[in-house]
Amino acid sequence: MTPLTLLTPTTPQPHRPLFVYLPGMDGSGYLLRSQLPRLAPHFDIRCLQLPPHDLRTWDDLAQDALALLNPLRQGRPLYLFGESFGGCLALMMASQQPDCCDRLILSNPASALKRRPLLFWGSHLVQWMPDALSAISALGLLPFLAALDRIPTENRQALLDAMRHVSSGAIAWRIGLLRDFRIPEPQLARIQQPTLILASVLDRLLPSLNEAQDLIQALPNAKIHRLPRSGHACLLEQDTNLLEILQSEDFLSQKLLLANNP
Repeated sequence: MTPLTLLTPTTPQPHRPLFVYLPGMDGSGYLLRSQLPRLAPHFDIRCLQLPPHDLRTWDDLAQDALALLNPLRQGRPLYLFGESFGGCLALMMASQQPDCCDRLILSNPASALKRRPLLFWGSHLVQWMPDALSAISALGLLPFLAALDRIPTENRQALLDAMRHVSSGAIAWRIGLLRDFRIPEPQLARIQQPTLILASVLDRLLPSLNEAQDLIQALPNAKIHRLPRSGHACLLEQDTNLLEILQSEDFLSQKLLLANNP
């Protein structure tokens, strides 16, 4: 099995807290790109990348990702950020190893798929779609994945390229994982660290706000940050500033940021 990898998209800063991005369905790890210049002064950033044909189970994904992060951490504070599919992986990791991070951030977690029955059943067709046709069909999905009028042209292309990064077989497998995604509430209650859920009100792909409202009932220290004009792929939108959101929600703990800074 091809190993998971951690991309280092900015200059390593071993004395800064770690910020680890878990990607969406594409698994590319590239879609944090527009947020990097503002985050880089504060964090040592890593982006998880899944192999294009990866067929790991949730347990294997969580255990393999934790195995990558644990030695890298070396006592440093860790901010774990999961987007969409990556939001589910972040919850799985934190429920299995509650001390794996100091702050948990979820953006439109795809656990909301259970609220879209038609996507459940239509997703079975993807496994029969040739990769070439799947790549073409990705173009038609863009209006559902993103508020295109809020995304610069170069970021639209990055989103399309990321969607084409993954094979149709892996897409079908990952949708199957989302169909089966369940974490019992007692396990969610073990996630005690402060958790921030970004919820796009105009998400046309998934009912992310409803899902966020349910999650904060199960997670002991969670709160919602609503994005009233955003679509599902909110990180690529010109007006989305993740650092400002974290600051406005008092989520950048100075104690953690200074913990490993001489």
